[in-house]
Amino acid sequence: MKLALKIWRQDGPKDPGRMTRYDIDGVSEDSSFLEMLDLLNEQLIAKGEEPVAFDSDCREGICGMCGVVINGEAHGPERTTTCQLHMRSFKDGDEIVIEPWRADPFPVIKDLVVDRSAFDRIIQAGGFISANTGSAPDAHATPVPKDDADRAFMAAECIGCGACVAACPNGSGSLFMGAKITHLGELPQGQPERDARVIAMTEEHDHLGFGGCTNLGECTRACPKGIPLNVISQMNADLRHAGYGRR
Repeated sequence: MKLALKIWRQDGPKDPGRMTRYDIDGVSEDSSFLEMLDLLNEQLIAKGEEPVAFDSDCREGICGMCGVVINGEAHGPERTTTCQLHMRSFKDGDEIVIEPWRADPFPVIKDLVVDRSAFDRIIQAGGFISANTGSAPDAHATPVPKDDADRAFMAAECIGCGACVAACPNGSGSLFMGAKITHLGELPQGQPERDARVIAMTEEHDHLGFGGCTNLGECTRACPKGIPLNVISQMNADLRHAGYGRR
């Protein structure tokens, strides 16, 4: 395949960015999107040019490190992570526009690499659970209704990639936050700090500059793990239960 790539290049957080065009040939349709970028970087290095900086780690759709905006869509045209997107999703001769996540709380470090530590700070604000777990308990020691367990497992699938923020017109992290709150809120171990956790995480989310949720649903459509919008409803219900806004 022969492709025309328009890639966001930015030398550092405070440097101006620019779109740069690269023509690349010999791309296999069986290669992943990141492997295509690897091929481009090999060619740039061979010519003595600066390679394109981008994030990746596991390349198995697990860690959430690899997110970029492809032709205006977070992670690209398929519901999957960028590393699991294959070039068969594109056609020979296509022009592909590649940009970093666009959100104030995710500042660009270099090129396609952004700082997503804001998500870590939201998790830290939630704190730890105070339940004394001791040694590993038997699996059946604490009964959990199956519906609750299923919802907790569903919410725990969130990999914190940030696609929800990149896709949201408001730059909201509500889907991420709702998934983390629902994950613990559905389990017995998460009950002691349930009210304090949702308030602390919400306040940190807003403090970091994420936008508010207006239920447009772009976040769940972009989520590679298919986290549903109702985790945000659960988060809002927990906020009401905790008396948030009435203090």
